[in-house]
Amino acid sequence: MRHPLTGQDFDSPVPPGTGWPEDPAQPETPAARTPAGVRRLAATDDLAELDARVSVCSACPRLVRWREDVARDKRASFADQPYWGRPIAGWGDPEPSVLIVGLAPAANGGNRTGRVFTGDSSGDWLFASLHRVGLATQATSVHAGDGQRLLGARMVATVRCAPPANKPTPQERDTCAPWINREIALLRPHLRAVVALGAYGWDGALRALRGAGVSVPVPKPRFGHGAEVELDGITLLGCYHPSQHNTFTGRLTPVMLDEVLGRARELGGLGGQ
Repeated sequence: MRHPLTGQDFDSPVPPGTGWPEDPAQPETPAARTPAGVRRLAATDDLAELDARVSVCSACPRLVRWREDVARDKRASFADQPYWGRPIAGWGDPEPSVLIVGLAPAANGGNRTGRVFTGDSSGDWLFASLHRVGLATQATSVHAGDGQRLLGARMVATVRCAPPANKPTPQERDTCAPWINREIALLRPHLRAVVALGAYGWDGALRALRGAGVSVPVPKPRFGHGAEVELDGITLLGCYHPSQHNTFTGRLTPVMLDEVLGRARELGGLGGQ
């Protein structure tokens, strides 16, 4: 099937190194197949190589089956599109002062488009706000290869594969943890603000920061929209997740989202809105 932007034909899932826009991997990129393999392959000092290794990981059998089944069966509205169907690497500025952390990719969002937070309504809200506050060059992010760029910011999910019912198991979360732990460790010299989307993103960000060597107090700080916690020179910010439930009910408004992301931009030394 043809990529909706480039017109190139791809299988679903997409084999690495076949020309998909922004694919960080090559056919020879080593793939982790066990938790021990994740720990071993995450131990790299090269962020681009880390992204490549993340994007071909197959250490969690249930998640591999689910992401690939969704990629092959497809939602009816996207039946004419190829699906990425692989883990989603971190995306954005390689030296960010702002990091945005969520739980996991969506089955028909990132798992389809190949870019984190892209291709569903939550991503639409997030990127529109990032653009309004000056952290993104475009107001929309529809697919890898659409020209979108982040400015001084990067985004990542704590679990890199789309999970059934949007709920990874604790074992899957722990198996995946070395990827984000290492990513944050590599980014730490530049990071000034971390935005956690939702309570799950907050918990995942705290675990990942601790895993990257950042001192996290016990008991852990409590999540709340607009909450700020200073952690070894990095400010963790809480934000309600831009889920359809939160946006439809008015629990999260564009102004509320802009306030948190604008605050992160300010803390990141990127200026005001």
